[in-house]
Amino acid sequence: MSKEVRALEPKVLWNNFADLNAVPRGSKKEEKVIQFMVDFGKKLNLETIVDPVGNVIIKKPAFKGFENRKTIVMQSHLDMVHQKNADTIFDFDTEGIKMKIEGDWVKAEGTTLGADNGLGVAAIMSVLAATDIKHPAIEALFTIDEETGMTGAMGLQEGYLDGEILLNLDTEEDDEIDIGCAGGIDISANNTYNEVNTPTNSTGYSIAVTGLNGGHSGMDIHRGLGNANKIMNRVLYEAQEFLRISEINGGSLRNAIPRESFAKIAVYNSQKDAFLKKTQKVVKAIKAEFKTIDPNLAINIEPIDLPSKVMTTISQTNLLKALYAAHNGVYRMSNDMEGLVETSNNIARVIVKDEDITILCLTRSSVESLKNDLANTLKATFELVSYTVTQSGSYPGWKPNMNSPILTVLSEKYEELFGEKANVVACHAGLECGILGTNYPEMDMISFGPTIHGAHSPDERAHIKSSQKFWKFLLTILENIPLKN
Repeated sequence: MSKEVRALEPKVLWNNFADLNAVPRGSKKEEKVIQFMVDFGKKLNLETIVDPVGNVIIKKPAFKGFENRKTIVMQSHLDMVHQKNADTIFDFDTEGIKMKIEGDWVKAEGTTLGADNGLGVAAIMSVLAATDIKHPAIEALFTIDEETGMTGAMGLQEGYLDGEILLNLDTEEDDEIDIGCAGGIDISANNTYNEVNTPTNSTGYSIAVTGLNGGHSGMDIHRGLGNANKIMNRVLYEAQEFLRISEINGGSLRNAIPRESFAKIAVYNSQKDAFLKKTQKVVKAIKAEFKTIDPNLAINIEPIDLPSKVMTTISQTNLLKALYAAHNGVYRMSNDMEGLVETSNNIARVIVKDEDITILCLTRSSVESLKNDLANTLKATFELVSYTVTQSGSYPGWKPNMNSPILTVLSEKYEELFGEKANVVACHAGLECGILGTNYPEMDMISFGPTIHGAHSPDERAHIKSSQKFWKFLLTILENIPLKN
């Protein structure tokens, strides 16, 4: 399958992407890909640095005749989101991504593809290795752990970079030029509960919420996609008088809209018919609500062996009420930029097992005060039922600058190349530009990239023709970087 991908144009880009995708590179497990990039830089005899947190910096002198242009930083992140379908057997820690071509798209076999941000990394690799591409002096910055905390960008210290312009290659629509992004903060709610023996006059059931599309918890949050944790909670809440919860396991990563949730419950024998009647009605209503956006949603309720332990009634009631009240989805749209989600929350992970409750959220906003407002709303919600709430991993947004000199270059060249104006946007995702700007405040930043759909889900796919457009655009930009002052 990768052989077919390697034959795509531009071959240098797809071959570097295939080489990268052969290396396991999950967030917080980047040791192998860090070494891969170090070996790549040293093989080219370029200055290669690994900073204290694991970011890799490779420096390349200017193409002959371009020494008087401003030095640029080309930046992408090395890590990728690990998501797979429930029926896919795959070990992200040891296996390379298995790629395939479907029509005009490159996809993976039942897993995330890693085009976010692997195509950006591959593009930078291609420029570093080239001998015929015109460009100014380049500082290639490959950051780690973008997807689960942005610790690479946060840990980058002053003094490693001299570039005046940063090209971030992590935008996912090829007609967009990004000049701003959301900041984020992790919200974690935890509690303990007492288990009791399951009433003997009960029957065990499993509830499985599957088939949702999932997606990026920032870029896709406005689409109204189903959240498996909220759907599961709704089913349990509606039928709570008939059941006792034993376990819940829903969602996966904070930055992925949860596609699946699983629960084990006990239902009183005397109320089985009422339970099934109630849940059938609820399931029918939920599936009707999501039939357009999530047509493959399945909510299956099946008999299982009776669980030995269940939650106490008060713990169950508090859990269901808190999850019902906790905000999920868009909180506020921007008043300054039409169509931009300003603030949102994703209830990403719910685990109830062995007398421990864990609820993980990711709150995003391009306005710092509103990020804190929604974070406090969630904190108050969970504290009302005596949960312990922690806020961590906060990172700033990137404030748009419509007067950016590099924005002028990209806008003009895009229109010259493609005969139409680019969409100048800010995104509701956590690009690293805002963080990098804290230590390099004078750096002029811009973000762009090829079209990638379904990021953070097994439906992730990269558009083939868009990659060609992106590559042409990138080479034109490199050739038109402004002169030094």
